[in-house]
Parts: sequence; structure tokens; C-alpha cells
Amino acid sequence: MDHTDQTNEFFDRYARALLARDAEQIADLYAVPALIVSPGQSIAVTDRSQTRDFFAAGMAGYDDVTDAAADVAVLAQTGHSVWADVTWRYDGDPRERYLYQLVAVDHGWQIAVLTPLEA
Repeated sequence: MDHTDQTNEFFDRYARALLARDAEQIADLYAVPALIVSPGQSIAVTDRSQTRDFFAAGMAGYDDVTDAAADVAVLAQTGHSVWADVTWRYDGDPRERYLYQLVAVDHGWQIAVLTPLEA
């Protein structure tokens, strides 16, 4: 089963939500529970409001961004999960890179695990 098209569509929705500065929509893209693993800490997301509040607080960091695009490389996939290496380009410049594990839910995909990578 190839989920490449659905994965690209998922990150297109994510980019639109980011450009709209819509923390509610972004929070809808994350599973609960979810895990964010970064150097020195892991954060267990146990409530949707954690994700919403995190993005709401950080939106100012994207004030100068007028275009967002995800370069997606699907590394592995099963019927219920996709692992994607994503480089985010803001106004054409690669600025962030993450490894996402997406899980299948009734209405599509959600992010279950997020790990920052070096850009």
C-alpha cells in the first residue's frame, strides 16, 4: 500500500494551516497521545490543548513567512503508519527538518511522533 500521495496532501494541509496562523487546525493534525523527541528531552502530549498552545505561542516566529512547502520523503510505510522525512521550506529556503511518524485515524492521518533532524 502506497501512502505517498496522502502523505503529501497531509503536509500540504499542514502548510496551509501554518500560513493561516491557525493553531487550532495544526493541533487537529496531531494525535493524542503523541510524543515529541528532541535533544535532551521528550514531551508526551496528553491533551490537544498542549499542541494548540505550543503553536499559538510560537506563531510570531513565522510572521515573515509568506510561503511554506514541505519536501517529503516517505522512508517507510505500513497500512497504519508512515514515517516521513520532511524538510520545510519557507519562502523557498530550507529552514526546518523533521522525522514524522503519522498514524491512520478515522479521518486520515495524524502525527504520533515528531523528531527534529538537522536541516
